Amino acid sequence: MTKYLVLTLILGILCGHFFVDPILIPRFEMALEWALLLLLFAVGVELGFTKHLGRQLRSMPRAVLLLPFVIALASVLSAVIVNLFIGLHPIEAAAVASGFGWYSLSGLLIAQSYDTALGTLAFLANVMRELIAIVIIPFVARRFGYLSAVAPGGATAMDVTLPIISRNTDAQTTIAAFYSGTVLTLLVPIIVPLLIKWAQVFR
Repeated sequence: MTKYLVLTLILGILCGHFFVDPILIPRFEMALEWALLLLLFAVGVELGFTKHLGRQLRSMPRAVLLLPFVIALASVLSAVIVNLFIGLHPIEAAAVASGFGWYSLSGLLIAQSYDTALGTLAFLANVMRELIAIVIIPFVARRFGYLSAVAPGGATAMDVTLPIISRNTDAQTTIAAFYSGTVLTLLVPIIVPLLIKWAQVFR
């Protein structure tokens, strides 16, 4: 499955670069939204067919509730460590990582309230997170366990990467992924502006 995801992504990039008229982009975006809704509907149907789903949910460890916060902390700390080789202010690096894959909002917040270049970096970094997550989730699920497959997608685990997580894990993990992605999505408009305010103070 992973190789097909990679090939499809590469094919889309090539088509977008060489063949697609920019005028058609809004229609592609609309089609993407409907395709995503259809995928999420399919995930819901699959969950609905799962036997004893309620029992499975009740048997999930309470530690799963901490999952999105662990992912958020790991994302920010990883960015600060990688930043040692880049040279941004640590708070700026943390702000970029705090998009958790939600590239449209995080890039916009940083560009409008702080710095356009850093906003562009946030946009690109979070786009890459989503694309990399799409490719590596099947591998992570097989090699490191189902719950680990929730982490790469960050906030996108509630929408874009949820079908991939569902396909490569089980019903419990799918619910955990939706919960984690929802919490991370809610955290983005709180954490990013807060970090930007700190960055303005210490700039």
